[in-house]
Amino acid sequence: MTSPHRTPDWLLERIALGELPPDELAAARDRLSREPDGPARLAALEADSRATLEALPPDRVAREVKARFARADSPAAPHAEASPSRPSWRFLPALVPVLAAATLVVLVRPGASSQEQEARDPWSATGTGGTPGVLEPTRSKGLQPRLDVHRQVGTRTEHLTDGAPAQAGDVVQLSYTAAGHAQGVILSVDGRGTVTSHQPALGDTSASLERSGTHLLPRAYELDDAPGFERFFLITSDTPFELEGVMAAARVLAASPEARTAPLTLPTGLGQTSFLLEKPSP
Repeated sequence: MTSPHRTPDWLLERIALGELPPDELAAARDRLSREPDGPARLAALEADSRATLEALPPDRVAREVKARFARADSPAAPHAEASPSRPSWRFLPALVPVLAAATLVVLVRPGASSQEQEARDPWSATGTGGTPGVLEPTRSKGLQPRLDVHRQVGTRTEHLTDGAPAQAGDVVQLSYTAAGHAQGVILSVDGRGTVTSHQPALGDTSASLERSGTHLLPRAYELDDAPGFERFFLITSDTPFELEGVMAAARVLAASPEARTAPLTLPTGLGQTSFLLEKPSP
């Protein structure tokens, strides 16, 4: 059991990543510095992160990406029919080194050939390479659910802010903080009016969330050429819920001129947060 006076592992990870509001980050670093083993734990985590990156040098990543793209383009690759309710997806395995080799997914514009969609991704990552968050019996006071977005830039990643500019071809990785909630959905709407469910990718009910810590989705995404914006939503609940009501609300919002800024009109008991990427308009 984690001592109540000791910084939990999930918060240590966020301190190391700098993924807290400035005031909270300064306070958390101050508390950590006064713990007997706090500085040593932070140093060990940072050293482990550096070792992971050193194990994935750019030339190795480039060779692996080329090999996997070659396999993905093989005529023997399995395919499935595209769903009429969401855009055609083409699963392309790739490495995102700083984000622990997350699998790349290209979002293809509606109308693309269904043969570009693979039924499965045989190289999907089995984990994020991070330390699982410590499950806490109660929600951390003041901590709210949030989405974070990183963009792959060469061999490094860039932590984006809400409203950041983006363009077609950008590779982005989503992560979520559930802040104690056990169930959720991550979806997106774009400037073309397309609604896409990212978590869960399939099924009719909400996905189980890790209740503490910040967690990467198992795949990264290459933005398509939908104009105007790409907006991601995290919908949370303490209990499982049906997707249909959430997806219907997202489709209504996607068709609205307020899709860039307005909240979803959700069933009672569901919370939401969103993250906006601004894209060039036509």
